[in-house]
Amino acid sequence: MMAAAGRALVLLALATTAHAETAPSAATGVEIRRTTDGIPHVRADNWRALGVGTGYVQAQDALCTLAEAFVTYEGRRAWFFGADLRPARNATFGRPKNIDLDFFFRAQADDAVLAQYREHNPPAFRELVEGYADGYNRYLADARQDRLDAADRACLKQAWVRDIDANDVYRRLYAAQIAAGYARFVTEIAIAKPSRAVAAAAAVNDGALRHRLAQSIGDQPGLGSNMFAFGREATGGEAVLFGNPHWFWGGPDRFYQMHLTIPGQLDVAGATFLGIPLVMIGFNEHVAWSHTVSAARRFGLFDLKLDPADPTRYQLDEGSEAMTSREVSVDVRDSAGKAQRLTRTFYRTRYGPVLDLGAHNPAFGWGAAHAFAVRDVNADNFRIFPNYFQWNQARSLDEFIAIQRREAALPWVNTVAIGRGDGRVWYGDVGAVPNAPDALRKSCATPLAAGFAQVDDWTPVLDGSRRACDWQVDPAAAQPGAIAASSLPWLLREDYVANMNDSYWLSNARQPLTGYPKLLGGESEALMLRGRLGHHMALDLLQAKLPADALSQRLMHDVLTPRSYSAELFKDEVLDQACALPQVRLDAAAQKAAGLQKIVRPARKVDIAKACATLRRWGNKADGDDRGVLLWEALWARLDSIPEAQRYGTPFSADAPLDTPLHLRAGKSIAARALAASVAEFASRGWPLDAALGTQRYVNSGGRRLPVFGGCASAGYFAVACNEDEGSLMGPDSHANSYMQVVRFGASGVQAHTMLAHGLDEAAVAGGRGAAPVERYARKEWLRFPFREEEIARDPELTRIVLPAR
Repeated sequence: MMAAAGRALVLLALATTAHAETAPSAATGVEIRRTTDGIPHVRADNWRALGVGTGYVQAQDALCTLAEAFVTYEGRRAWFFGADLRPARNATFGRPKNIDLDFFFRAQADDAVLAQYREHNPPAFRELVEGYADGYNRYLADARQDRLDAADRACLKQAWVRDIDANDVYRRLYAAQIAAGYARFVTEIAIAKPSRAVAAAAAVNDGALRHRLAQSIGDQPGLGSNMFAFGREATGGEAVLFGNPHWFWGGPDRFYQMHLTIPGQLDVAGATFLGIPLVMIGFNEHVAWSHTVSAARRFGLFDLKLDPADPTRYQLDEGSEAMTSREVSVDVRDSAGKAQRLTRTFYRTRYGPVLDLGAHNPAFGWGAAHAFAVRDVNADNFRIFPNYFQWNQARSLDEFIAIQRREAALPWVNTVAIGRGDGRVWYGDVGAVPNAPDALRKSCATPLAAGFAQVDDWTPVLDGSRRACDWQVDPAAAQPGAIAASSLPWLLREDYVANMNDSYWLSNARQPLTGYPKLLGGESEALMLRGRLGHHMALDLLQAKLPADALSQRLMHDVLTPRSYSAELFKDEVLDQACALPQVRLDAAAQKAAGLQKIVRPARKVDIAKACATLRRWGNKADGDDRGVLLWEALWARLDSIPEAQRYGTPFSADAPLDTPLHLRAGKSIAARALAASVAEFASRGWPLDAALGTQRYVNSGGRRLPVFGGCASAGYFAVACNEDEGSLMGPDSHANSYMQVVRFGASGVQAHTMLAHGLDEAAVAGGRGAAPVERYARKEWLRFPFREEEIARDPELTRIVLPAR
């Protein structure tokens, strides 16, 4: 309460003193109100003013994160942070070296891209962007003049913190636009250069590349989302929506919650990525929607047959074609701090830039005979933010769907949506997808394509020496080389739709979607454990036949119940196999394979009796005080590494997709050794076998240590809390439940409950201020979102400032 009171005084001072005038009305300026948990409600009378408010509040909460991000997108990281270092926080583009990021963004987010944004976005959106830059700059000026409580922003006086303009915001938009394409290969594009060397023969066995391409976005396993929508068959009337991205808790791509209003034109709330001035997941008075990361490939590779005399020319039908080249320069500082300019040459083909995958496998590098070019379907997709701009103002579910099908713009996500007064629910993986059908892939295959398929069978790899092998052009598509919206998967139903990052195929268990190209994510393939659990949860809620308000309450409970589905399915079988004897012998090889630091030779005997008892007592959930969950996760990680064909007695069946594969057949000796290795690991870490989850999985926020529930998706958790480095402390490097919403429409309009697990402030999960929403999440306490004016006015933590027009 003291912190809230202090902040209120600061804001009041800003509104009444810093501008040396009486606060103007919202009609002549920008009104910024903050409600419980610091949620900003920005109200203005035009688009530019709304952008000013949006830029201002985002800078208030995340100045240092945003400032560093703008340095990244401008391509100046090497100058400020060192060429060979990497970003401290993860993002959709991963964490490449600074110098490679600089060259990449200088080459890709260039003046031509900026011109495309100005050409393809409506004037009102351009005004919003220009206003955002102005609002960011106004906050920075206020902070530097000590007119704000910004003393703890360590970056404030750093040279890399600067004013921005609209170009900085457009470059930020482009980074999100290409996240599932070019940004998957930042280093490989940035270092590509011609070679006359013949690539050495190599087996196609690249685990790092396979691991990276297994994630549709970023390089962290489990990065994705859950979402449900329930229709009138479930509720007897209005629809209910749930959305929950499992996303970054820190860095430039984390979610920011806000409410934007222009009276008579716009009234929308939800979340967006930092640096983006409109809502990407959320609701207004008429529609609500959410997203999950799509399994579809948004890029493709082209196998170029190079001219033996010139590796910058490639064969094309009966002749050859020269690559285009362009020099890009980046300024760095040497060890003495002296400025130095580095220059690289970037090469492009008719398909897209050349990339060099040779560090993963020499056969995939730029050699004397072959090279790969990458084409990103979103590189020319400048419809994305106009799509969201229209969605923010949509007035019905039908209008929302029509916008999505007309624009076919979404870059790498699935969508579910509901509408007011409408008992139907919508699912669509409708967006920009390469038009590379299976027949084209077959007729245009090359030996390298067959080799790449062993690494990733979803990515289309086509013969770049034939014009006929380019992506097909459908006149009905929104852009050349993309699949027409009418040929993409969607469902409009009255029971439920759902997606948990599996493919479109099973977005409703009663109506599988079939007949689509493989690059869309595949069909009749096993779901992740999280997906299986999600569909069972949805079907249970569907069968409960609850009114919309009651279903919403039940849903809010169920999605935060941290069930370990791997334990529900397999724990008893594992213990029956592993616990036949109280002791297990681990030889040196087994100890090494278990990753134990201290290896005892020739062998050690491990007592597993207490472990067996602990796991049998554990209730298969991951709340802070649950004991046994940490031990199960260590054990499951070892069992999960067994190839699936050897792991299960009942294989996956497309006829029973929610219940197969089943019956773990690891065998007594394998299960016993895995448990013994887990016990030995706990001993080496000094952890009790029955340690409560909260002793190891927690976040520091506001000076307090808060237990965090849930776990990694690989263990079958619907409620995700995961660390890239497998450490205990959750924080800015984690990915987990982030912006969560449960939305329905009642007689008085939209009824929404929300959470922002990591909070609005960039320091909230790093021990700093802004802890209230983090504490709320740890308590599993949903916030009734104050959307209407009367709800905002009576919020107990309401503060208000007005930025005068200028």
